[in-house]
Amino acid sequence: MSITSSKNHTLTLSLSAIGVVFGDIGTSPLYAVKEVFGNHLTIDKLHVLGVLSLIFWALTLVVAIKYATFIMRANNKGEGGIMALMALAMHSAKDNPKLRNVIITIGLFGAALFYGDGIITPAISVLSAVEGLQIIAPRSAHYVLPITIVVLSGLFILQARGTGKVGILFAPIMCIWFLTLGSLGVVNIFKNPEVLMAVNPYYAVHLLTEAGWTGLLIMGSVVLAITGAEALYADMGHFGLKPIRYAWFGFVFPMLLLCYFGQGALLLEHPEAVKNPFYLLAPKWAMYPLLVLATLASVIASQAVISGAFSVTRQAIQLGYCPRMNIAHTSGREIGQVYLPTVNWLLMVCVFIVVLSFQSSSALASAYGIAVTGTMIIDTVLAFIVIQGLWQWKKSTSFLFLSTFLIVDFLFLFANSLKIPTGGWLPLVIGTVIFLIMTTWIKGRALLANYMDEHRMLFEDLEEKIAAHEAVITKGTAIYLARTLHGVPQVFLHNFEHNHVLHEQIIVLTIVTKDEPYIDYEHRVKVRQFGTNHNFYRVKFYYGFQQSPDVRQDLELCVKEGIKLDFNKTSFFIGSEQITFKEKTPLARWRKALFLFLFHNASSAIEFFKIPVERVIELGIRINL
Repeated sequence: MSITSSKNHTLTLSLSAIGVVFGDIGTSPLYAVKEVFGNHLTIDKLHVLGVLSLIFWALTLVVAIKYATFIMRANNKGEGGIMALMALAMHSAKDNPKLRNVIITIGLFGAALFYGDGIITPAISVLSAVEGLQIIAPRSAHYVLPITIVVLSGLFILQARGTGKVGILFAPIMCIWFLTLGSLGVVNIFKNPEVLMAVNPYYAVHLLTEAGWTGLLIMGSVVLAITGAEALYADMGHFGLKPIRYAWFGFVFPMLLLCYFGQGALLLEHPEAVKNPFYLLAPKWAMYPLLVLATLASVIASQAVISGAFSVTRQAIQLGYCPRMNIAHTSGREIGQVYLPTVNWLLMVCVFIVVLSFQSSSALASAYGIAVTGTMIIDTVLAFIVIQGLWQWKKSTSFLFLSTFLIVDFLFLFANSLKIPTGGWLPLVIGTVIFLIMTTWIKGRALLANYMDEHRMLFEDLEEKIAAHEAVITKGTAIYLARTLHGVPQVFLHNFEHNHVLHEQIIVLTIVTKDEPYIDYEHRVKVRQFGTNHNFYRVKFYYGFQQSPDVRQDLELCVKEGIKLDFNKTSFFIGSEQITFKEKTPLARWRKALFLFLFHNASSAIEFFKIPVERVIELGIRINL
C-alpha cells in the first residue's frame, strides 16, 4: 500500500469513526452545562469560567490523556473494550490464580455496569434532544414523551435489519453535527472571548474551593461531559488506534470545546438562557433544523450503545460468562455487526420504563454517571495490571499512572455517589443484577465441568470397555460434542451402554474459546488420534472471543488434517442434559434456581455452533450436581 492510499484509508476510517465512536460524548452538550448550573449555582463570570475549566480539564485528563493516549495502547490484538482488557489482564496474570479471579470479578462488574449505562444513554440522549420542543414551541411540550417513545421504538425495531445500510449515513450526519456544535460555539465566543481564559486550571480549583461540599454536586454533573469516553477504546477493533486518535484530537475534541465555551459565553451575556443553553445558542430560524439534527445525533449515539451491548454480550457468551443466545449476523461483510434479539427487546423494555419513570433529561441526569465512573475505575485498575504484567514499566511510573487517574476517577465516583438516592441507584441495581446472573452462570458451569471431569473416562479405559462388550460396528462417522477437553464425553458412554453400537469412525469434538479476539485458520483445529482397533479422534476447534463458531464450515479443516469425512454419512450426537441439584452444594438456593432457569433457556447448541440440524441426534442425560 502506497503512502497516499494509506493516508486516504486512515482518513476514511477516521470519518467512519466519527459516525460511530463519538455519538455518546458528542451529544453531551445537549444537557451537560444545563445540569451543572442546575445545582443552584449563581451565574457570574467566576462561576462560568470555573465550570468551563472543569469541563475542559475533565475532557483533557480523562478522554484525551487517559483513554486516547494510554489505555488505547492496551489493546488485545487490536481489540478494545472491557472484555478485551480483562482477557489481556488475565493473560498477564496467568501464573497467579488469585489475581485472575480478582480480574474476572472486577471485569465482570465493569461489564455489568456497562449495561446500566446502555439503558440510560438512549433515554437521556433522545429525551434531551426532543426537549428542544419546550424551547422552540412551549405549547408542544406535552408531546416530548410520546415523540421520544416513538423515536426509540423505531430504533429498536430496526435493529434486526442491521445498521449496515443506515450506517452509511452516520458519518456525514455526525460530521454535520460536530461542525454545527463548533459553529454555534464560535459565534457566541466572538461575542464574549474572555471565556477562553477557562483553560487556566485556577478557575476550576477556585470554584471547587469556594463551593465546598456543593463542589461534589458540580463534579457529579461535570461527568456528563465525558460519558462515552470508553467508546474510544471499545470500538478500537473496528476502526484502529490511529483513526480514532486523529478523529478525536483533530476534529471532535476541538468542536466539543468550542460548543461548551460558546454555551459559557452565552450564559455570561444572557443568564436566563440557563434553562437550555444548548438550543439557545442558535438563532430562532435555526432551531427547528437543530432539533431534527440533534434528534438524529441522539439516535446515532443510542445506536452505538445498543450495538456495543450486542458486542459485549457476544464476547461474554464466547468466554463462558453468559448463557448462549441466538446471534444473527446482519452483515455478510462486517463480522462485528451482530443482532441479539433477547438483548434488544430487554433493552427496549428497560429504556421505555426509564423514560416513563423519569420523564425528563434533568431527572435522568441524577441516574447518569455512576455506572460510567465505576467502569472508568475498573479500566484504570485493569490497565495498571497490564502495564505491570505485560509492559513491565518501572514501578514508579506505573504507580504514578495508577494514582493519578484513580484520584480523578474516585473523585468523580464519590461526587456521583451523592446521586444514589435521586436515581443513581438505577444503574447500580441493573449492574448488580447482571453481575449476579453472570457469576451464577460461571459458578454453575464450574460445578457442571467438575461433574463431567469426575465422571469422564479416558480413551485407554474405553478401549478395555469396548473389548469386554460385544458392539455392532456401523458405517459412517459419529461426532460427539464434548464440554471437557479430556476424556470421553457422557453422551458417548450413554449411547454405547444403551445401544451397544460403534461407528467405524468416532470424533470427540470440543469447542474452545481463547482469551484473544481472533484465531486464524492455521491454528483453528487440533487433531489427535487414539486407539488401535478403532478410529478415535480427539478434535478441538479454537476460536477467539470475537468469533462465532461454525462447526459445519470448520470440519473441512479436519479433512485437511487427514480425517476422512463423508458428510452424508456423518451423525452428530449431542447430550441434552437434565440437571438437578443435591441438597448440599456450594450454590445458594436462589443461585440453583437461577442457574436452572438460565441453563434450560439457553439457545440450542445446534443453532449456536451451526451444526447441520438434519444430521443431529440428541440424547437425554440426567445430571445430579
